[in-house]
Amino acid sequence: MYYNEDTIIYFNGRFVKAAKANTDLYSQSLHYGYAVFEGIRSYPVNGETKIFKAEAHYDRLRHSAAVMKMPFHYTTAQLVKLSYEVLLRNDFKDAYLRPLVICSPNMGLSKGKESFLTIQAWEWTNGYLVNKMRLMTSTYQRPNAKAFHIDAKVSGHYVNSILACQEAKDNGFDEALLLDGNGFVAEGPGANVFYEKDGVLFTPAKGNILPGITRATIIEICNELNIPVEEKLFTVEEMKEADTAFYCGTAAEVVEIASLDDVTFRLNWENSLSALIQKAYKAKVLGTEFKQILQTA
Repeated sequence: MYYNEDTIIYFNGRFVKAAKANTDLYSQSLHYGYAVFEGIRSYPVNGETKIFKAEAHYDRLRHSAAVMKMPFHYTTAQLVKLSYEVLLRNDFKDAYLRPLVICSPNMGLSKGKESFLTIQAWEWTNGYLVNKMRLMTSTYQRPNAKAFHIDAKVSGHYVNSILACQEAKDNGFDEALLLDGNGFVAEGPGANVFYEKDGVLFTPAKGNILPGITRATIIEICNELNIPVEEKLFTVEEMKEADTAFYCGTAAEVVEIASLDDVTFRLNWENSLSALIQKAYKAKVLGTEFKQILQTA
């Protein structure tokens, strides 16, 4: 369960109990997936609750609403303030926040006339993905970037993710890896992907992926630790030649990939730069020093 009788959420201008909240069954969002959202983490940092990169997430939420032509008038500062209030009212510190913008009743295929904001939260332990994942290259591709706003986090896009993820599980794998329409590696159903080869990190270039905030943080960490990182197009076969690989995302953080299509990556994870990045990311979200990690590992 994500909530109980005492859980408080923000919905349509008020703080209400989650169990009492309701929405219109004629909502355009329910019928057509016309909604935008974010996934955000908070952490206990030096005795306080801190939301990691709250402004970046809410800037993206506002961008998603704008490109989907949804009327949405909250500022980033207002959204951050409301999020901290949701955490405070629930006494959450280590938590996951899910802001969601939904639209009013409309059975037409036209832009929303009115939107409603909800911010939900629940306590979090990383159970979304686990280390040593076995990936399967999915038969499903990421949507055509000319057909959708790929850089927006839109609810309807995630039907593609559900199909790919379930296909992998039905075939005995932990998770899927999706390609773009040109056959290049794109991303996971809910995470960006990196691989390590000969001391260099590689990640798919923008254009056919959701350029994640965690992905950007990993690139920042690589730059701060002087680890070479390249954004480029690459194939599944190239990735299978990697030393190590990992998924990254707000919920996943940094998670080791053990194999792809039953091809095991050759380098022991603990001896890899990827493992150092995993530790550095955890230190960063918890507000602790990580630049000495390369020297102390």
